[in-house]
Amino acid sequence: MKKATILLVVSLVLGGCKKDIQNEAAVKQGIMKYLASRQGLVAMDVSVTSMSFQADRCDATVHFQAKGNTSPGAGLDMKYQLIKKGGEWVVQGREGSSAGHGQGMAPGGQMPTGHPTEPGAGGELPSGHPSVPPGGAAGSPNGSMK
Repeated sequence: MKKATILLVVSLVLGGCKKDIQNEAAVKQGIMKYLASRQGLVAMDVSVTSMSFQADRCDATVHFQAKGNTSPGAGLDMKYQLIKKGGEWVVQGREGSSAGHGQGMAPGGQMPTGHPTEPGAGGELPSGHPSVPPGGAAGSPNGSMK
């Protein structure tokens, strides 16, 4: 009887030590650790907006937004894949990371629908935008920004 009680106590203690990391705080910690070497992060609010867990894997959507900017639709959402390693989440990669920054160009090398046309090509600048001389941006020696 005494051995059974000791065995029960030991199993409860060991079972209680198993850290449940299937939560937003643990996922965010893994993502922030991954992003720690990225510059400019201190100027961003980072939040985990959704997560789904499958055994030792997690898919998370993370929202990045400039601190102080509360405009709806502002910011950027990125999807990350994480795996459980040693009691913590470790980022394995981003969904669509081979596409580079943003959504990229539309098929055929065209600008995405709704993108403003280039000044001088018959397009209009947004209201209140300073004028741009033909051939490029003002203030650059060859008329282009580099």
